[in-house]
Amino acid sequence: MNKKPTGGLKIITINRKASFNYFFKDIIEAGIVLKGSEIKSVRSGKINIAESYAIEKNGEIFLVNSHIPIYKQASSLNHNPYSERKLLLNRKEINKLIGKINEDGFSLIPTKIYFKKGNAKVEIAVAKGKKQYDKRHSKKTKDWNREKARYFRKSS
Repeated sequence: MNKKPTGGLKIITINRKASFNYFFKDIIEAGIVLKGSEIKSVRSGKINIAESYAIEKNGEIFLVNSHIPIYKQASSLNHNPYSERKLLLNRKEINKLIGKINEDGFSLIPTKIYFKKGNAKVEIAVAKGKKQYDKRHSKKTKDWNREKARYFRKSS
């Protein structure tokens, strides 16, 4: 009995620094426009979004500073690894995001890139940067939870 694939998510990369450096207010899924050599490189799992962010240009949202390395088999038809990539959103979603990033201190940060039903998707978070004391508090609670788990593991 063959079961059809459910078309689940295949996560390519996760921006782990984002949750440490930012508070997330809202999360939105967007498509991304990629060239042929870029999608081949993404499918092989080679992409870095640790220092990337999204901006608004002429009423559209673009992903900036994401690194997709050159696909070696593409020879002369290769892409620029650091080029801006357009995000696919509805006009209503774009206006909502532009309104939120015009508020004080908010920015658009990609949290993960994945494949959903064969299409590349980006999860964008409307985020506000953490202060230094917030980061210390996050680290302190993370360490405490780790110590607590060790204690319970040893006691049982």
